[in-house]
Amino acid sequence: MFDQSQIQEFKEAFNMIDQNRDGFIDKEDLHDMLASLGKNPTDEYLDAMMNEAPGPINFTMFLTMFGEKLNGTDPEDVIRNAFACFDEEATGVWV
Repeated sequence: MFDQSQIQEFKEAFNMIDQNRDGFIDKEDLHDMLASLGKNPTDEYLDAMMNEAPGPINFTMFLTMFGEKLNGTDPEDVIRNAFACFDEEATGVWV
């Protein structure tokens, strides 16, 4: 599904989201990560994101979910669109 370099990139992304470093992404991790990007996500938004997973989101589930989302699409376009929501000024840079 993914080559080793892609898996490493996903692992780095997972570790950035897993704010409490317990090996799972939970609602609090998502909130903290989005807040660190200047967002104020609602509980409903966070619940919708969490409900996309059939269970706890460990790295294997995270990778599987991305595989399903990217299957049959151009990964670069999908990733650009995903990060575009953080680029409110359309500068091509998000911090």
